[in-house]
Amino acid sequence: MNRQNLVIITLFFLAFVKTQAQVSFRPGIHAGVNLSKLTNTDLGNKTDFYIGGFGALKLGKVYTLQPELNYSRQGGKGTTSMGTTTTYNPVTNSYTTTSDSGTVDVSLQYISALTINKFNFTEDFYVLAGPFADILIADDIKANPQSKEYNFNKGDDIDFGIIGGLGYSLKNGIAFEARVKKGFLNSFTNYYDENGDSNNLVFQFGVAYTFGKK
Repeated sequence: MNRQNLVIITLFFLAFVKTQAQVSFRPGIHAGVNLSKLTNTDLGNKTDFYIGGFGALKLGKVYTLQPELNYSRQGGKGTTSMGTTTTYNPVTNSYTTTSDSGTVDVSLQYISALTINKFNFTEDFYVLAGPFADILIADDIKANPQSKEYNFNKGDDIDFGIIGGLGYSLKNGIAFEARVKKGFLNSFTNYYDENGDSNNLVFQFGVAYTFGKK
């Protein structure tokens, strides 16, 4: 082996050792506010919360693999169309059709499994992205008038989608994050609406704490 090859092998070895020295694993917890919406509906945003834990596997200065398990409350609420009512007027011998509306409050509770990929621009700022799988564990749909409630129903019991966001971390392990979570499967059915499937769209603003970070 000549001297040039020996130098190259040595440099690769030193780079590998340095990279491995940066590998670390730290658990953490986080919680925050959900501003959720059901797409393709007339319903507005619903404010609720998420909470969960994660394990941060730091594989270098730039990249961290972070599996998460969260509890997330989502949905939507507001005024929506509830069909029409036709009445007969015997005096004029005519029919009158009026549009009906009412309020709906949709609460969907999920257990979320996420695979977050974090990329550090600097030691403090990072971006995150990854897929998620949500399992619906509870739902509560209320309508007013209550007689119309049977026309609203939950969608699929599982949801798949992607999540992305930005974060800023402090030296003491506290981080502040803003995320956007978008589901791909049907999450809510309005039998009055012909717009098609309704998906989960959630804006999350929260705080995370990583244990053991100094």
